Amino acid sequence: MKIRLIPARVARFFLLGPLVLTQGCNPPAPPIAPAAPPLVGVYRVELQRLAVTTELSGRTSAHLIAEIRPQVGGIVQRRLFEEGTQVRAGQVLYQIDPASFQASFASAQAGVAKAEAMVNSTRLTAQRNSELVKIDAISQQSNDDGQAALTQAQADLEVARAALATARINLERTRITAPISGRVAVSTVTPGALVTANQEVALTSVQQLDPLYVDVVQSSSELLRLKRDLASGALKRGGDHEAPVRLVLEDGSAYGQVGRLQVSGAVVDRNTGSVTLRALVPNSDGILMPGMYVRAQLETGVADQAMLIPQQGITRTPSGEASALVVGRDNKVERRALTVDRVVGNRWQVTSGLKAGDLVIVDGLQRIRVGAVVQAVPVSEAATSPAAFASGTAHASSLRR
Repeated sequence: MKIRLIPARVARFFLLGPLVLTQGCNPPAPPIAPAAPPLVGVYRVELQRLAVTTELSGRTSAHLIAEIRPQVGGIVQRRLFEEGTQVRAGQVLYQIDPASFQASFASAQAGVAKAEAMVNSTRLTAQRNSELVKIDAISQQSNDDGQAALTQAQADLEVARAALATARINLERTRITAPISGRVAVSTVTPGALVTANQEVALTSVQQLDPLYVDVVQSSSELLRLKRDLASGALKRGGDHEAPVRLVLEDGSAYGQVGRLQVSGAVVDRNTGSVTLRALVPNSDGILMPGMYVRAQLETGVADQAMLIPQQGITRTPSGEASALVVGRDNKVERRALTVDRVVGNRWQVTSGLKAGDLVIVDGLQRIRVGAVVQAVPVSEAATSPAAFASGTAHASSLRR
């Protein structure tokens, strides 16, 4: 058997042929395109007018209150009111047995009549004596005695009249009346009870509940801060001196009528370091009652150029320092240190660190870092609520855009 040698040039052709065919069938893959910048929801900072309010806890108290006590003693004959109802000033509440006081009044009337008769008699005598002494019919001493008797009788008449007035007052006091208009409380006595003048236990009480007082306390440090802000111009006093007051009731509902701040305490309580404020609140529908716990919202001033940032866009370090991520130049993420003042609804009031027009990132914070390039998508103010972020509504809105 003969073996034929293949030239090297031919052998290389056979070896390279399949490789050439293979490369001709599979063209080279295209280059991988760079990933698009991540979408983030941003809130554009705007300056706005803000009415600055302070929420303080307090309790309601009656505008006027009168404890009803008897001014004369005796047996209670009747109770002439229904407990818990409205009474008017001068309305009779109790009737004390007036028999003994009527007798005293009649006796005083008789005493006045007797004194008047004595005055008339001594006056006639004094007039006769004054004529007789002129013709020396009687002595000067007798005339002087007659004039003195007249003066004494006139004095006795005044005493009798005073006794009659006292008897009349005591008789009238057997009818115990309401000194003010308001709601009457429960009665502590029933008909047949013996009462004494100016006794310690009140028969009942009448409270005027429209309007009503609301007493709240504010720390002296907060009051000083408010005064500094007003003095520096950071805040302007809104409206007149009497600031409006709105109430939030114990069940969390808002009270429908607006009160006015009337008194701001001038003395700091040494034990609590607080100042007492008093507001006068209408209560025509009778919802408020004395002793109720309420939260009072006081409008303390107005900030003309306030910056309100959604809470989702502000983070805090373990030491409490606030900061926010913003979309800066070339769409790069920047971190800004902030100074925040107070919570307003679901937003923070920022006093420094931002300016009007800045884009604060409020959605998509988990997908970015400082220095990364992002694509900013505006998020509506309604979508910045905590409920929207909890349900993902804000993020979905950003992606749709």
